[in-house]
Amino acid sequence: MTVSLPLVFVLGVIAWAAIKFLGVRLWVAVVIALFGFWLSHTFLAPVIESGTRSGVDVVNGTHE
Repeated sequence: MTVSLPLVFVLGVIAWAAIKFLGVRLWVAVVIALFGFWLSHTFLAPVIESGTRSGVDVVNGTHE
């Protein structure tokens, strides 16, 4: 079974849970999100994309 959820929704739920249950401050979550956007425009972007796709394949059970 494959479930298709937007990544933004999943990350939003994780951020909400971290703020609500772990006591993470809202400004820390915002800084982490902004750092992620900045990081996606560096030379590390292809490595991050490859790792994310591999992780999704493992979770979905479609890795070869």
